[in-house]
Amino acid sequence: MPADQSEIVFNTKQLADAFDMTPRRVQQLAEEGVFPKAGRGKYLAIDCIKNYINSLQTKTGGGTVDLDYERALHERAKRAKTELLLAEMKGDLHRSDDVMFIMNDMISSFRSKILAMPSKISPQLVGKTEIPVILELLANEVRTALSELSEYDPAKFREVSREYVELGSEDDED
Repeated sequence: MPADQSEIVFNTKQLADAFDMTPRRVQQLAEEGVFPKAGRGKYLAIDCIKNYINSLQTKTGGGTVDLDYERALHERAKRAKTELLLAEMKGDLHRSDDVMFIMNDMISSFRSKILAMPSKISPQLVGKTEIPVILELLANEVRTALSELSEYDPAKFREVSREYVELGSEDDED
């Protein structure tokens, strides 16, 4: 064994086994400058260990944790979550699955009206020959179908939402 530990040399396989990685990964880290070579397929063990630890610390943010900073981040996240929950409870914010349910209902109703249009209008068009009259009948039916999409009702979202709470209504009556 060498007297100076800085002279200990590992081959690629030994270094791979020591760090529980593949020989190819050892070569990649050598190309990145993490594992200094002592020759072809030979690496300075102590320098490799130090450099590998430093590279891991760099990737994880230096290895030190600022607890005050982490607590502040955690508190900000809790506050944001609470604000979102409150907005949802007030009915100012809706869950995406609730919105999808309501929108699917509105769109399927619209679709039904559009598909029913030919059978509803065709009896009214029998015997009509004037284009303005026909256009007016068609336009009225299209407007009726489109009105289905324009009838936004916040109450529908409140009915669907599981966590909606009427805030302030009981307190206001006192």
